[in-house]
Amino acid sequence: MAAGQGFKTFATGDVLTASDVNGYLMQGVWVFASAAARDAAVTSPQQGNMAYTKDTNTLWKYTGSAWSNAGGSSSPLTTKGDVWGYSTTDARIPIGTNGQVLTADSTQALGLKWATPATATSTYFANPILNSSMNVWQRGTSISLSASTTWANAYTTDRWNLVTGASQACTVARQATNDTTNLPNIQYCARVQRNSGQTGTGALNFVQAFESINSIRFAGQSVTLSFYARAGSNYSATSSALSANLVTGTGTDQQPASYTGSATPVSGTATLTTTWQRFSYSGTIASTATELYIQFGFTPTGTASTNDYYEITGIQLEIGSSATTYYPSFPTYQAELAACQRYYERNTTTSLGNIMFSAGFGASSTNIQMSLPCLVVKRVAPTTIEYANLAWANGISSVNISAATINSASPYSVFINATTTGATGGNAYALANNGSGTSYTALNSEI
Repeated sequence: MAAGQGFKTFATGDVLTASDVNGYLMQGVWVFASAAARDAAVTSPQQGNMAYTKDTNTLWKYTGSAWSNAGGSSSPLTTKGDVWGYSTTDARIPIGTNGQVLTADSTQALGLKWATPATATSTYFANPILNSSMNVWQRGTSISLSASTTWANAYTTDRWNLVTGASQACTVARQATNDTTNLPNIQYCARVQRNSGQTGTGALNFVQAFESINSIRFAGQSVTLSFYARAGSNYSATSSALSANLVTGTGTDQQPASYTGSATPVSGTATLTTTWQRFSYSGTIASTATELYIQFGFTPTGTASTNDYYEITGIQLEIGSSATTYYPSFPTYQAELAACQRYYERNTTTSLGNIMFSAGFGASSTNIQMSLPCLVVKRVAPTTIEYANLAWANGISSVNISAATINSASPYSVFINATTTGATGGNAYALANNGSGTSYTALNSEI
């Protein structure tokens, strides 16, 4: 077939020669040796003209202003699973490995790469700090601590402990945050306050200790501790400082003061104002760590005034080198309450009616025994029972309790001896409110 001759306008009366037929009419798609030959032969192309160049095996169309590739370039693909990419020219993106996904990446020449997808994790349950937004207050929403408390007597809001020193009577109370601008939608905080007039200036450490079973997963990991805090108008710490520490140990379920192999991989000092701020500090936990606790330290100065306190909430510990959006351990209050009850449970009634806690029997005139089931399975068998305003009733008479101790216990229930007067041996009794106000029983399995 002859080479294309381009475009020709025939006039009325023109003779159609063999050359015209071969050079024009037979060339619906004109064939040229090269683009240069095409351009030399077709000096005035028209929009819609088609041409093919043999040297590059390319089909061209004339757009009205330039020749454009009409048939695409030769495929750059060579292997099963390759992807056709483009930057300034068509190019091959080789197939990735099993399980990888194609991901946009502006640093790559073709803007794409194969990558292993990130493992999806739930934002809930990742934060091991229980009651991190201060919602659970089984012991009451305002806890008064006398000066010189010991660890066992220093629990406040659930899972949080504040040991006081000499002349350091304190109060830990639930407060509304009243701020959705500077912190997320967190309803409550804990106010940690040195009571007005107190003169003790030792460090006041607000602490939550984790079980070893909940600590092991952080061993060898880079972690970040974050929290929201603000100061009262008379906060007396020098430079309005609040220290934040993550302390690790190598023992099992020890109290913080007794940690073996103690180390502090995360430590920082926040400068508080009266406005909520978020603070975060990072570090790496040793691979040998088997227990840990979070500690916030307030070192007061001088004599406490009316508002010598700080408030804290939204506390989060997570694996990673930076803080992410705060989430509590559990998505519902009920779930978080049950998790806190693993360590301490209080069954309370404010009714003056016959609300029964449990049932027992008279062992003698001065002793009634009963089995009290745990509301949730405990961390360990409860070691102490707390109670107030209780009496034994049998439908005919009632007798008050003067003392109650745990005779035997498991994580599921406790067997209690109650000292009383006027009981009848062998009679059945119900443990109920004695009519004097709020009554409760509480079982303690704290660390």
